[in-house]
Amino acid sequence: MSRARLLDGVDALSAADPDLAAVVTRFGPPPLWARRPGFATLVQIVLEQQVSLASGRATFGRLRDAWGEVTPERFATLTAAQVRSAGVTRQKTSYCLGIARQIVDGTLDLRRLGRTDDDAARRRLVEIRGIGPWTADIYLLMALGRPDVWPDGDLALATAAQQVKRLRRRPDTERLRRLATSWAPWRAVAARILWHHYLSTRDG
Repeated sequence: MSRARLLDGVDALSAADPDLAAVVTRFGPPPLWARRPGFATLVQIVLEQQVSLASGRATFGRLRDAWGEVTPERFATLTAAQVRSAGVTRQKTSYCLGIARQIVDGTLDLRRLGRTDDDAARRRLVEIRGIGPWTADIYLLMALGRPDVWPDGDLALATAAQQVKRLRRRPDTERLRRLATSWAPWRAVAARILWHHYLSTRDG
């Protein structure tokens, strides 16, 4: 997704949803938050599972400082103890090493994955140990730039939606998914607007 395409989505959503329009009016269009497709980004998203983004970034930074560029070829040569020495949990170490080995042995082709449609790409990703729906959707949304992906189970999105839509309770995954259907075919842009609200109001 380009910046121009993001702004097209913002305009479409603002015209259709006054609550999202109010966020854009108050804080401006959201950042693109694009990430480079590939193994390093997938590893970083795995490290961000169930922790803060800052914590995930810090762990990824320690990996990079210790072992240089995070490539599947380099990673596949590391032992679990070496990966864990950078502060990676035992479980996530296993996940990341497994992803690296699948890429090196040709079982997983991330370039080919980027050319498949959303559903096929998501299905392939969630087949991989350690990659659930949230991780797959964040990769599709941020690394592959898909415009209509909605990351189920994202707590920040649920919190922001409760505030923006003035809901009595924070919506559960199913209610939030139903709400997001009205934002198709720009659900990934709606997610960015809600994240933008969340980050802009969290410290304010």
